[in-house]
Amino acid sequence: MKRSESHSSIAFSKIGREIQPPVIVDLMARALANPELLSLAAGFTDNAVLPRALVGRFAMELTQEGQAEEPLQYGQNQGRQKLRELSCDVIASHPGEDRSAYDPVNLFLTNGSQQALYLAVQALCDFGDIILVEEPSYFVCLEMLKGLGIRAMGIPCDDTGAVQPEAMAALLEDLDAKGERDRIKAVYLVSYFCNPSSRSLEADEKRAIANVLLEGGWQVPIIEDAAYRELFFEEAHSAPSIISMPEFDAFPKLYLGTYTKPFATGLKVGYGYCTHPEWLQKILGIKGHQDFGSAHFNQAIIERVLAEGLYEPHLQGIRKHYAHKAQVLESELIDGGLRELGWHWETPKGGLIIWARAPKGTDLRMESAFCQQCIDQGVLYVPGDLCFSSGEPWHCARLASGALPEDRLREAARRFVAVAKGE
Repeated sequence: MKRSESHSSIAFSKIGREIQPPVIVDLMARALANPELLSLAAGFTDNAVLPRALVGRFAMELTQEGQAEEPLQYGQNQGRQKLRELSCDVIASHPGEDRSAYDPVNLFLTNGSQQALYLAVQALCDFGDIILVEEPSYFVCLEMLKGLGIRAMGIPCDDTGAVQPEAMAALLEDLDAKGERDRIKAVYLVSYFCNPSSRSLEADEKRAIANVLLEGGWQVPIIEDAAYRELFFEEAHSAPSIISMPEFDAFPKLYLGTYTKPFATGLKVGYGYCTHPEWLQKILGIKGHQDFGSAHFNQAIIERVLAEGLYEPHLQGIRKHYAHKAQVLESELIDGGLRELGWHWETPKGGLIIWARAPKGTDLRMESAFCQQCIDQGVLYVPGDLCFSSGEPWHCARLASGALPEDRLREAARRFVAVAKGE
């Protein structure tokens, strides 16, 4: 006979009382649970280009008789020394970067770059503090901030997504006048093939942001999320990172990178590069309480891939693959007549996303009739309002091209267009 249990109420923390299940978890669960539901939502990578052979080869080599057992043991909290050195090389391989600016002592390895972001924010923010974000921005970050009781506030941008320096200065002045100066703890930028907009920040835009902050005396930490930087289609974006730009010398800086999207999401290896020693130590202190070192064996696999010069050839292959996938999705949207209905988007030059905007006044939110009709038709997308700190506008949709095989990607696009047409 099964015992019946009565549960007394628990006095949860403030975070526990306010936390809500992340939308990304729901979207991923739906996509994985129902193969007939074609997901343009969760930004999974494509199983067809996962590096099975490389991972299998190095997993076997690392566990062969006579090999050191060290990769199967606990590692350092900050991560493997050699992989930290090689990760500095990866960052410095991009246009405009200075290898001498990167010291592995400032780099730490994490369970995906999302953990690095979470740790950094935990070290900086109390309930009610403010982080300035691009609009639109990475919706998982916005949800994380909300869950921690942190206010995300959008940096003013024009219709193309370009930052408006004068409007940004006015926003900061207004916050200062309201007594909020000490509440602004950081600026968060997704500078390369942004999730969700797919646009990249130009060097002049970054300089403008730095100048606005400097002129107002706002030397707050700058967090640059470069998760998609390696996933360009034809050419790397030319703007250097904030680490290599002299305009940001006065700011504490954190650069986030990852091997999940560009290599293998299941290995969940990311990193952060922090220029501020005290902030770095706070991050590592919190990390030590969380896991005292991310998955060591996974780090060892990535290290071997990089050390043997196999990472760049892998990237060259998947760049062509994802460029083709983006072209497939876009061509189906165009051929289906979506632009004739007043929808618009920019052709992506990298990443896994098309940021589609319907005519203003169209409601694409999760609770909208449009979204429900898409689910009924067997296609899923990310409502764009989730990517704005204010929850508006409602007429945007994030469409991911990475995961579905080509035939199913085409069918997903056709289903989406059919709903837009009211069919």
